[in-house]
Parts: sequence; C-alpha cells; structure tokens
Amino acid sequence: MPKINAATVAEHRAQQRAALIQAATDVLVEQGAAAVTPAAVGARAGLARSSFYQYFPSSAALLAAIVEESFTAADAATTRALVDVDEPAARIDVFVRTELALAARGMHRPAKALMQADLPRECLDRVHELHRHHYAPLQEAIALLGADADELTGRLVGGIVQAAMTAVEHGADPDSVADRALALVRHGLTPPTAERSDEPGAAVAHE
Repeated sequence: MPKINAATVAEHRAQQRAALIQAATDVLVEQGAAAVTPAAVGARAGLARSSFYQYFPSSAALLAAIVEESFTAADAATTRALVDVDEPAARIDVFVRTELALAARGMHRPAKALMQADLPRECLDRVHELHRHHYAPLQEAIALLGADADELTGRLVGGIVQAAMTAVEHGADPDSVADRALALVRHGLTPPTAERSDEPGAAVAHE
C-alpha cells in the first residue's frame, strides 16, 4: 500500500479513492475500458483488490466516477479562462486556445477514451451530456455572432477543434495549431457581405 500522509481518516480515504481513479484513468487511456478491472486498477494504485471494493462496488461504478472526473478539470480551466471575456469572437478564441492547451497536457485523453469505449448506456449518455455542457460556451458564442444555422455551424466548428486537439496530442505545437484553426473558424463565421467596392464591376453596380 502506498504511503499516504493525511490528517484524518476522511482525508486518507479521499486520497485512496483519488489514487484508484487516477490508476483507472491511466489503464483506460492505455488499454481501453475493458481493461479497467478491480484487479488491474488495484495493482496499478498499489492497493489490494479487496481495497478496491471499499470505494467502488464495481468496475462500472469506477467508470462512472471517471466520467465525472474527466470533465471537471477541463470545465474549471475553461471557466477561469473565460471569466473576464465577454465579446463572442474573443470567447471563441479563448475557448479554442484553452482546449488546445489542455490537449497538450493530455487532459482530454480520458474523455476521448470514454467516448470511444463500449460503456454501459447510462455512462455513455452521461459522457455525451458532459461533453455538450463543456462545449456550451463555444456554441453560445457562435449563436451570439448570429451565424446562420448556428446549431450545425457549432458542430462544424467543434469538428475543427477536435481535429486541432488530435494534432496537438500527436505533438504539433498548440499555438501554431490554434492560429490555423482559428483562422478557419473566423473565416467560416464571417457572414457573407455585399460585393466589395474594390471588386471588378462593383462601381457599376452602385451607380
């Protein structure tokens, strides 16, 4: 059993539980949801298998805990980054850059593994619910810009962000990827305008 320094029994149990969740998350990312078993997780955390059941009644319960934990830190980081940003276009920029910074730290890998896993239906539904909640600030900013078909536009922008995150997770520079992704997003969210006066024939059209 790993040495844990805690002032109270409650703190000790909280640390043990956190150790199991972290061990399970590592197993999930490396080997998939099927490998998240009491024996594997207990061994990874340095705890006896019997200790596992003091905190979680089953592997499914542990996966449910990972579902919640996997979004908590990302949500908190996004909230902090956006707290003083009001203008919709600026909120989109900050959201995307924050997502890619988190991706560079590997913080999205558990959520991605969960979304690709063969989870119990209630767990999978919860993953998608939390994913929608996490992306709500981006979707709201897009809607405030008045983009046409904002629900579809939001999904398309989300696809760009997901592709950018994958690139970062494979080693690409987060700032460079963010610059390119945001250039595409800004272009896509720019509403069509009337023919510009510097284009051929424009002057005739306005006479």
